[in-house]
Amino acid sequence: MSMQNAISPAAGFTPPKRNSLTHIPGDEGWPIIGKTLDVLADPKGHIEGNAKKYGLVYRSHIFGETSLVLLGPDANELVMFDTAKQFSSALGWGRILDLLFPRGLMLLDFDEHRLHRRALSVAFKAGPMKSYLAELDKGIARRVAEWKARPGEMLMYPAMKQLTLDLAATSFLGADIGPEVDQITRAFVDMVAASIAVIRKPLPGTKMARGVRGRKRIVAYFSEQIPIRRARGDGEDLFSQLCRATHEDGALLSTQDIVDHMSFLMMAAHDTLTSSLTSFVGELAAHPDWQQKLRDEVLGLGLGVDAPTTPEHLEALPLTEMAFKETLRIMPPVPSMPRRAIRDFTFRGYAVPAGTMIGVNPMFTHHMPEVWPEPDKFDPLRFTEEAQRGRHRFAWVPFGGGAHMCIGLHFAYMQAKCFARRFLQNIEVSVAPGYRPEWQVWPIPKPRDGLRVTLKPV
Repeated sequence: MSMQNAISPAAGFTPPKRNSLTHIPGDEGWPIIGKTLDVLADPKGHIEGNAKKYGLVYRSHIFGETSLVLLGPDANELVMFDTAKQFSSALGWGRILDLLFPRGLMLLDFDEHRLHRRALSVAFKAGPMKSYLAELDKGIARRVAEWKARPGEMLMYPAMKQLTLDLAATSFLGADIGPEVDQITRAFVDMVAASIAVIRKPLPGTKMARGVRGRKRIVAYFSEQIPIRRARGDGEDLFSQLCRATHEDGALLSTQDIVDHMSFLMMAAHDTLTSSLTSFVGELAAHPDWQQKLRDEVLGLGLGVDAPTTPEHLEALPLTEMAFKETLRIMPPVPSMPRRAIRDFTFRGYAVPAGTMIGVNPMFTHHMPEVWPEPDKFDPLRFTEEAQRGRHRFAWVPFGGGAHMCIGLHFAYMQAKCFARRFLQNIEVSVAPGYRPEWQVWPIPKPRDGLRVTLKPV
C-alpha cells in the first residue's frame, strides 16, 4: 500500500481532502457547528433518523469535522475486530481524552497496545480479582446497609456515583490509602467531569482547567507512591499489582506508564459502572416481576446477611448476569465509539480515504428490531445460550470488541453481581406508576433527574 493510502498513528494524521466524502449520502448541517447540537440533543433519535433516510453508512459533520457513521453488527465487526489494522483508537479517542488521560490503554494502538495490555492483564487474573471482590463486597454491604436504614425516596444516580467512587478508591488504591483519599477522589472527579466538558481548552474557571489541575495532583500522588508500593511488595489492590507488573522482557512498567494506566482504568471503571448499575436498578424498579426472580435467585444462595460473597456465589447467579446484560443492551455505557481510518478502505460499496473519522454506535445496533425483536422491551431471556446461538457476534458490544475489548469486563460483571446480591437481599426498589426517567445518552448515559426511586427494606 502506498503512503498516499495510509497514515501512521504515531505521526498524527492528515485529514482527507475536502469533498472526498461527498459520494457518501448524508447531511453536514450548518457551517462550523454542523450537526453537533442535534447529536447532543438526541443522539439515539438523530442516528435512527439518519439511518432511515440514508442507510447504514452516512456522512455527517460533528465536533468540527466531517465524519462517517457506520452502523450495524457488520460495521462493528469491521471496525472493532479490525484484522487488517485499518482503524486507530488513539486517533479516535485522542481529541476527547488526550489532555486528561493520555496513553491510557484505549489510546494505544496495535503492537504497543498489545504489549501494554499483556502487562496490565496480570492485575485482572483470578488471584487479584478474588482480593478485589473481598473489598468490593465489604464496601457494597456497608453502603446498602445505610440505604436500608433510610428507606423512602432516593435519587439513585448520585448515590451510585458515591458508591462506585468509594469502591474505586479501595479496590484500585487499597483500603489503607489514608487521609489523602478525599483529595485524590476530588481530583479524579474533576478529571472525569472535564473529559466530557464542552470547552476543550483549560481556560481559567472552566471544568477543563480543574481537570488538568486534578491530573497534576493524581500524577504527583501516583509518582510518589510507586516506589513505596514496590518496596512493600505485598499489596493486593490494582495499583500495587501494576507497580509489580512487567513487560515480556521482565522490565517493570515505567512510572509514567503506571500513572497513565491507573488514571485511565479508574476513569473507565467508575463512570461506566455508575451508569450501568443505575440503569440496572432502574430496570429492576420498572419490572418488579424480574426483580423478584432475581431476588429469589440471590436468596437461593442461602447466604446470611453478614456472609461474605465469593466467586463461587457469583457463578451461581446466571439469571442476574442475563438481566445485567439486557440492561447493557438497552443502555450501553459507551453508546458510540470513535476511530480514525489509517488506510483507505471500502464498506458497503463506499470507498473511504485514510484519515477519515469513523463512528460506530452500539446504542443503534442494540435497538435494531431485525436483530432484537421489540427492542425497547426488557427481556433478560434474550441472553440464554439458545437465544444467542444464531445472533451476530458483534450484535451486542457494550464492552467493545477485538483487541480493544474492555480489559475490565469481568471486573464489571463481578461488581454488578456482587451489588445485586447485597441490594436484592436487603432492599426492594420501586418507581412511581407511569414514571419513565429521561436519559442524557451522550457521552456516558445518566438520568437527567437522578433516577427517582423508592427503597423499602426486604
